[in-house]
Amino acid sequence: MIVCRSAAEIEKLARVNALVARVLKELAAAVRPGITTADLDAIAEQRLREAGAEPAFKGYHGYPATICASVNEEVVHGIPSPRALVEGDIISIDMGAKLDGFYGDSAVTVPVGAVSAEAQRLLDVTRTALERAVATVKAGARVSDIGAAVQSYVEAQGFSVVREFVGHGIGTSLHEEPQIPNYGTAGRGPRLAEGMALAIEPMVNAGKPAVKVLGDGWTAVTKDKALSAHFEHTVVVTEDGCRVLTLPPDAAFEDRVSA
Repeated sequence: MIVCRSAAEIEKLARVNALVARVLKELAAAVRPGITTADLDAIAEQRLREAGAEPAFKGYHGYPATICASVNEEVVHGIPSPRALVEGDIISIDMGAKLDGFYGDSAVTVPVGAVSAEAQRLLDVTRTALERAVATVKAGARVSDIGAAVQSYVEAQGFSVVREFVGHGIGTSLHEEPQIPNYGTAGRGPRLAEGMALAIEPMVNAGKPAVKVLGDGWTAVTKDKALSAHFEHTVVVTEDGCRVLTLPPDAAFEDRVSA
């Protein structure tokens, strides 16, 4: 069942998603050669708990951490560890939070120091794919319009779209209906309606789309070892567009991500 949220519920969603955006901004600023993904996870959990929120991912189906920290060929669900980041890496940081019964969810991919031209282009294309997906959202549009916007743009740039993982509705549960693939034909699937909350999250590979899950049961990697990037916003459908709930507090965050 797809739920349309009341004005009061949307404000609760806005509050928790604003918190997620603030913490992600701090994590992105902390990314540098030598920091570990466990360090980033500790910062994230501390900040969420200080704000009275709970990490949404920690304990979810047994997941052990507050963030997903996916480095280079890791697509999603990388488990934080003592692994130190090195110059030239890229790291996807995906984080969710629960506050007052509602969930927030967002992700960014950040360069570690100076990165290759290919890596930077992958980040730019994936972020633009998210922007194009968000731009399709309005009451009366179809769910498949979102994925069609992602796929058409990404493939025109010579990259590929991950099929196995999708965006989703969000609200009083972390994952709700509808599922939102990042590929497909426009004009299909449920119609979007005012008040729907959606987590839109393109996952883009520099090589082929195929992925596999490692022995830890969580970390998904590209089968061909090519780089992968991931960006995510939570939005609420409005009559003539959408309200993006996970915009960073200021432009400096976007500057940091595209540095």
